[in-house]
Amino acid sequence: MTVLHDLIDERGVLLIDGAMGTELFSRGLESGGAPELWNVDHPDRVTAVHTDYVNAGSDIILTNSFGGTGFRLKLHQADHRVIELNEAAANVARAATDASDRRVLVAGSMGPTGELLEPMGSMTMTTCAAAFAEQAKGLDAGGADLLWLETMSHLDEVTAAVEGARSVSDLPICATLSYDTAGRTMMGVTGEEAVTRLAEIGVDAVGANCGNNLADTEAALIEMRATNPDILLVSKANAGMPQWVGAELHYSGSPEVMAAHAVRQRDAGIQIIGACCGSAPRHLAMMRQVLDGEIEVPDVDFEVAVKRSAIKPRERRGARRRGGPAGASY
Repeated sequence: MTVLHDLIDERGVLLIDGAMGTELFSRGLESGGAPELWNVDHPDRVTAVHTDYVNAGSDIILTNSFGGTGFRLKLHQADHRVIELNEAAANVARAATDASDRRVLVAGSMGPTGELLEPMGSMTMTTCAAAFAEQAKGLDAGGADLLWLETMSHLDEVTAAVEGARSVSDLPICATLSYDTAGRTMMGVTGEEAVTRLAEIGVDAVGANCGNNLADTEAALIEMRATNPDILLVSKANAGMPQWVGAELHYSGSPEVMAAHAVRQRDAGIQIIGACCGSAPRHLAMMRQVLDGEIEVPDVDFEVAVKRSAIKPRERRGARRRGGPAGASY
């Protein structure tokens, strides 16, 4: 049993937080900047984002460390600061949860390296594992309750990350992959393959985050649950998809859409539910209210909502930056 199992036994379904990037942009982060540096340069602003999600009802918050491997920090000439920045990320998240009157878990966010493994690229399993080991060491030292691999697409990278993390930490590990319309990740992994492989290596929870749209994330999780009826599953879908409105980027998923989605996921047997790109504390607050039965499930035409969230692949590549250089969910 892990802290996740204990909290689920206590509360039933857990709510995990939403996007970090858009919240930091609203507080002054510039496009192309490294959110991880703000854990040291502006810790009060990062803590404020975490606090907003805690106040919205989140049971789990992710640290501001998505791009915290040496591979990603090298883009900002900060690869020599991996342990420092990840420890700081956990510290500022811990400050927000410690101020709460209820238990909220701190999950150490660990995004993909952005590199390709051999033979498609030059990264080896050994160097990949070492990169995640370094990041995990910092997150553990900063007080994270668990480690959270997210927006992954290649099972070998996840396997290396788990190996690296376990070499330096005993914290529970969760892993979520990103699915598109074909029901596969960018590297061709199905929901069935993901849950089977990751259960074999002992990951504590598996799921889907980000992705093409709500329907694709839900479909991947239905496949995972059908494959494994016992493992903890995580849903952290985008709030619709990004669309340019003039010079501004807007996401199509309203709090009502995300609240209805949360109920569908709970009814499908998903135990940990949150939101990814385009979401904000207001989305999570309504999701919390609906899951707790405080308000009625919004009357949302899901088919219409999905159609509104669907954009052409070319537009999606230019608009979605979940794993881009800035390294934070948008």
